[in-house]
Amino acid sequence: MSNALPFQQPTHLEGEAMTIVENAGALLGPHVEVPGSPCSLLLPASMFPEPVPPIVESPKTIDGVLVRSSKPIPHASSTLRFLQRNRIPFMLLTNGGGKHESERVKDLSSTLSVPLDTSNFVQSHTPFAELIHGEDSLRHKCIMVVGGEYGRCRDVAEQYGFTNVVTPGDIYMAHPEIWPFSKPFQRDYYASFARPLPKPINPTSPADSLKIDAVFVYNDPRDWGLDMQVILDVMLSREGILGTFSSKNGDLSLPNSGFLQDGQPTLYFSNPDLLWAADYHLSRLGQGGFREALEGLWRAVTYNKNHHKAPKLYKRVIGKPHKTTYSFAEKQLLRYRESLVGKHHPTKLKRVYMVGDNPESDIRGANTYESAHGINWVSLLTRTGVYKDQDGRRPTWEPAAIVDDVRAAVQWALKDSNWHQPLE
Repeated sequence: MSNALPFQQPTHLEGEAMTIVENAGALLGPHVEVPGSPCSLLLPASMFPEPVPPIVESPKTIDGVLVRSSKPIPHASSTLRFLQRNRIPFMLLTNGGGKHESERVKDLSSTLSVPLDTSNFVQSHTPFAELIHGEDSLRHKCIMVVGGEYGRCRDVAEQYGFTNVVTPGDIYMAHPEIWPFSKPFQRDYYASFARPLPKPINPTSPADSLKIDAVFVYNDPRDWGLDMQVILDVMLSREGILGTFSSKNGDLSLPNSGFLQDGQPTLYFSNPDLLWAADYHLSRLGQGGFREALEGLWRAVTYNKNHHKAPKLYKRVIGKPHKTTYSFAEKQLLRYRESLVGKHHPTKLKRVYMVGDNPESDIRGANTYESAHGINWVSLLTRTGVYKDQDGRRPTWEPAAIVDDVRAAVQWALKDSNWHQPLE
């Protein structure tokens, strides 16, 4: 999936510092229909004729901007070292996930041979951690976590503070009849990480049956058939009780023809990317592809020729290009900048450079985002990931500039900020 990097415009003050932030990321917010880790450093402003804004790089596993299939993209490591050496802050914001932030940062630091920190790294599902707080806290509710390898995404959710987490694998091992086509994976895969269910699926006694209070797709699902079947079962149930079927489904007198009108749980997706840059020479389907397939099945299952409109599958999608993701990243960026220059710094952040490889997520998100703080987001598109311009076609969303790689993007941002020292 795609990578993008926000770069904060330098704000030069004599004796103060300039900030650049790089991001690769995702956010929690309302659904928008689309296809398809931060590190920061401080640079003494006295070295610059003008202040430099932050840089935000946005990758999915950072693929496409810093890394491609677990291998550093040329000049990526040296560019990050340049930012660090000059104490220029950067943040990484990614649509990737599947591991805890600490593990991802450790892996990325090793791959790039550059020290990175979790405080500047935001993954697609990082904002889900906020849902353990507040009046509607899900901390002790039963949530179903979908996607990722083995039980790793469950582990991430538990590290976030969720205490009652089940997976489709748990459900399958307890009730293999729920999806008989996963039998080839039963012994060698699901048996290796599945846990006993907190309650069984008992349609004869719904009060004693497993009830799902929220569904989260943390990462790209590995067993699409099982995961789609279980999600459909939950969304068609009464109040999220597995094994039930809501009596309101198909009632034309109700909104949405009665579907999702009976206390069903909220369905969350962490990444809207339809495609991502993998080892294969052509882009591969991502979590956005899974969501599109699920919505197609939803339409097929709920369709009735008497419906005035096809029932919708209500959900909340976070990640680039959604506004809430950029808002979340901006708040993180401002907090990080404050830790560097102080809470009462006289110069406000005015510009952020987003460096990414995917026009539909990185560039679209930066171009359409309206900052509540009046910060201008400038998008820069690299040729090292999803976007290819060999055929001469322009990207669907126009960036401020199209550059060869992350090094060229940082050079462009520095020049745009009136900093003329070359990037070694």
